[in-house]
Amino acid sequence: MNIGLVAHDAKKKLMQNFCIAYRGILSRHEVYATGTTGRLVEEVTNLNIHKYLSGHLGGTQQLGAKIEHNEIDLVIFLRDAITAKSHEPDVNNIVRLCDAHNIPLATNLATAELLILSLDRGDFEWREMYK
Repeated sequence: MNIGLVAHDAKKKLMQNFCIAYRGILSRHEVYATGTTGRLVEEVTNLNIHKYLSGHLGGTQQLGAKIEHNEIDLVIFLRDAITAKSHEPDVNNIVRLCDAHNIPLATNLATAELLILSLDRGDFEWREMYK
């Protein structure tokens, strides 16, 4: 499965901790991330992360293109819902594309844990047929 990771600045440490905790599961899949998030996760987990540009430089658009082409199976997007972002349209585009293409999306830690544990159980095998 192909997993997309995105984290706003205020959530990057949380994303690192999440990926440390679930490194075993993530290591069995292809992981794609926006630039800074990918670099930070790679540093603490030693996972091989396919990194795009930083989110505000077009990384969210690059990830969005993968979603649009049905090449991402699951997205974990830890959003800072409190602070407004200058690139908010790109952020909202990821959510819209996941909805439009039936891609499971987590925007907070609770949902991220549910999705990653479901992935480990094999609950996402339907994605292979969907492709």
